[in-house]
Amino acid sequence: MSRVQLALNVDDLGTAVEFYSKLFDSQPAKLKEGYANFAIAEPPLKLVLIENPGKGGSINHLGVEVDSSAKVHSEISRFTDAGLFTQEEIGTTCCFATQDKVWITGPAGEKWEVYTVLADAETFGTTPDLLSADPTGGCACDSTTTTAEAQGAEVATSCCR
Repeated sequence: MSRVQLALNVDDLGTAVEFYSKLFDSQPAKLKEGYANFAIAEPPLKLVLIENPGKGGSINHLGVEVDSSAKVHSEISRFTDAGLFTQEEIGTTCCFATQDKVWITGPAGEKWEVYTVLADAETFGTTPDLLSADPTGGCACDSTTTTAEAQGAEVATSCCR
């Protein structure tokens, strides 16, 4: 099963969880300090809330959750064949889960990920401060080589901030 993911920055996680629980008549599937996600059946949606005071009401990133690493890898090939630059994160820890994922950036700078969850994790990610904004536009997450880097192109970084 695939479903669209919407990751939102919220000023106050408790208030946001209360609101979205009522809106979707659902409780969070995962609730951690500064983070919650809802696995909503109807409409099929993975709603992620990331506490990021001062940035509430803005999109953190968008995504598509897929059911396997094979699907992530097939999307990497498809994106590459279509000329889209990718940033691959295989076996990464992000958002309290170990994941295989690929990032692409839309024409207006919006970050999209295609990912699969391999296992739950007890930490948000592999670096101490994943939610910090990098004024250079860079990413706090560790990552692997991107298709763009391999092709010698300049690439904007993204992560699960």
